[in-house]
Amino acid sequence: MDKVRFPSSPRVYLPLAVLFVLLVLILPKSQKLSYEYKKGSPWMYESLVADFDFPIIKTENELLSDREAAMEEFVPYFKYKANVYDEVKQAFGELDLGNYERLRPTLSRGLLTLYEAGVASNSDLKTNASVLYIQKGKRAGRYAVSSVYSISDAKAYLAHSIAGECPRRMSPDSLLLENGVSNLILPNLVYDDKTTKQVHMSTVADVSTTSGFVSSGTLIVSKGDIVTAEIQQVLDSYKAEYEATYGYNGNMLFLWLGNALLALVFVALVFFVINYTNEQLFEDFNKYLYLLLVVFLSAAAALLVNLFNPNLLYMVPFTITALFLVAFFKKKVVMPIYIISLLPLLVFAHNGVQLFLMNLFAGIVSIFTFGYFNKGWKQFVNALCVFASMLLIYFTYGLVYGIEGYISLRIIIFILVGSLFLVALYPFVFLFEKAFDLVSSSRLQDLTDTSSNKLVLDLQQIAPGTFQHSLQLMNMCEAAARSLEANVALVRAGALYHDIGKMENPQCFIENQAPGCDYHKDLTPKESARDIIKHVKDGLALAEKYHLPRVVSDFITTHHGTTSAGFFYSRYLAEGGDPKDVAEFFYDGRRPETVEQTILMVCDTLEAASRTLSDHKPETIDSFVEMIFKSKMDAGQFEESPISLKEINIMKAVLKDYIQQMYHDRIAYPGKHKKINNKQSQEK
Repeated sequence: MDKVRFPSSPRVYLPLAVLFVLLVLILPKSQKLSYEYKKGSPWMYESLVADFDFPIIKTENELLSDREAAMEEFVPYFKYKANVYDEVKQAFGELDLGNYERLRPTLSRGLLTLYEAGVASNSDLKTNASVLYIQKGKRAGRYAVSSVYSISDAKAYLAHSIAGECPRRMSPDSLLLENGVSNLILPNLVYDDKTTKQVHMSTVADVSTTSGFVSSGTLIVSKGDIVTAEIQQVLDSYKAEYEATYGYNGNMLFLWLGNALLALVFVALVFFVINYTNEQLFEDFNKYLYLLLVVFLSAAAALLVNLFNPNLLYMVPFTITALFLVAFFKKKVVMPIYIISLLPLLVFAHNGVQLFLMNLFAGIVSIFTFGYFNKGWKQFVNALCVFASMLLIYFTYGLVYGIEGYISLRIIIFILVGSLFLVALYPFVFLFEKAFDLVSSSRLQDLTDTSSNKLVLDLQQIAPGTFQHSLQLMNMCEAAARSLEANVALVRAGALYHDIGKMENPQCFIENQAPGCDYHKDLTPKESARDIIKHVKDGLALAEKYHLPRVVSDFITTHHGTTSAGFFYSRYLAEGGDPKDVAEFFYDGRRPETVEQTILMVCDTLEAASRTLSDHKPETIDSFVEMIFKSKMDAGQFEESPISLKEINIMKAVLKDYIQQMYHDRIAYPGKHKKINNKQSQEK
């Protein structure tokens, strides 16, 4: 069994120390109630007696019902205009009543009564409300709708007040209309639509969240009692008040020590997961820092949102953590780190187990579906898949604990909004990519799009043979990379761009030479080797010009490593060249430093050299692959690579099978051959 080795560089442990300190600072400084209970199960603890006063918090359904009732209660708001009566009184005083002057005192008293009560337009009083607000000066009072008058009611009131004094030949209504009194009635209550809406919304918002009160000393539940819906509501209220107000009442030193130990365990888990799954991350410092940042952001979101409002945790898109990680890391690293990032939910959230399972399942689903739905509008499909997976776990809990009183429309909306946040937050991957000088899987996929990248299109036009070689190499490298669980997107990008330097002198390379053309015919072996080796330097210049990521351009430097231009090197020696003067035949590159670079180096040689095979029997291909691997190992090209002997043997087997399939025998079609032979005979 291999011993666990720890990195020796101090810079590995410094970010972990910073993460530890930050976690200690944001961990909650209050104590969770240690009772676990659910509706329908017996209370397993000693009888619980309230040791402080607390309100009973309404359930989601009760609160929703009360708010719906408040929404239905519409109370119009009016402003009282005192000057209207003065205008009406003055106009009435100037009115000539003729033969009915004796009615003036009665009408005057009637107008005073009307305007003291309030007169509103007919349309403004068409409401189902039983009460209304009237603002007089700076104060607003609540009045019954029946206590004020509409214009029609006011006219009817005046008519009724003079009914006994009117002559029999004329009705009161006609008398008022004939003498112009009816036309004097103007509203002094003006409907205020804006204030009405504001008051209405305020009334809905002010619906009480509590439905009762429990006094200190009251028995909440006895040992062995079944936890009913009512008892659960009281227990939930007790728990909320305890954690919000009374919390931790012990020695604060112990609380800080406990938080420090929890933070230490959290950081240690992150460290060991990296060490066990991909210890090379400790050397790639930017990637390492990025991983720790993502973990911290996830933990901080869980802890801080839970402190503010636990229900909002349903809206936090924790699954974005999985997508932020899978953009730059292998899945064997992503999954354990993602699980660790969710641990604060499990430990500190009120519904910790449920939230943990919801986000764990959704994270796994999102990693899978994002591979298919990761561009443009398809990201909304991925968000809906996440929403469906979280909803599945939520409803599963509802079935266990009872749909009624457990499933909340508000929580479902929170889950939906949180799922849609994935679409809004994913572009931050590109910000992190820039800030930490990383290359995401999305960027790598874009780089391997052969239909839109100018550099690739130029390669296709200028060096078509090299382009075809690169395409074949991409597929071969992908097969090898999948067998080793290496970064497939990265090795495909490396394969596509590794030979771009050949564009600067395409005829120098046999795959681009036109029939009958021999670029090297009049060159010495040294001159030929120099021109061939130069494609690495030219490739790096093009990579810089077109801003290829460093992780891709490194394949240009390492795909030949420090090997020689073998054909011209052998020719030089065969022609009597000095064995001590051979430096110009060797590439001045770097040996592969990653598994992906090692895959490309081997596959590059195999793809090119396999074209020279005249015999494609399995044993021939087997010997051929073994020879290529041996030559690379003898040349020391694997010495800087982390690839293991086990991985080398796996890669050998895969590549032998791949090359065999490339050159498998074709089925003969007699009818077709006969037709071709007849045509050839006719041509002769």
